[in-house]
Amino acid sequence: MSGMLSGTLLVRKIAAADPRRVRIGDVVVLKDPANPNNYLVRRVAAVEGHEMVSDNPDDDSFVLARDHCWVLADNKRLKPKEAYDSRTFGPVAMSCIVGRALYCLRNGVDHGPVHNSIFSRRQDSAVLEVELNVDEMTRNHKP
Repeated sequence: MSGMLSGTLLVRKIAAADPRRVRIGDVVVLKDPANPNNYLVRRVAAVEGHEMVSDNPDDDSFVLARDHCWVLADNKRLKPKEAYDSRTFGPVAMSCIVGRALYCLRNGVDHGPVHNSIFSRRQDSAVLEVELNVDEMTRNHKP
């Protein structure tokens, strides 16, 4: 989870991720493109059909292919190689996304909902109301 959230995450599984279920701005859990046994937590920055333009004038622009997205680490202080996100490994197939982070517990005092897209926050609010048990998460939390 380098460069993103640290702590215990409540994650909503997504059986088949696509632009109707995962939106720009969502924090997602995805399989590491280089090592599918590892998972990353990154924010979706663009989805299929978006044109990607580099700050480097030597790089060609491109359009994200169908069923692909671009993910970025939230920590802006990290250099692209340190952030280990799409700037390093390129577009990610939506099939690599396993879920959306809903709630982060850093400790008994520092916890709260993950800031996702408005669409996803509305969709996930019922899950948080019904399924979230902060006391249980705090008891099971390992710093």
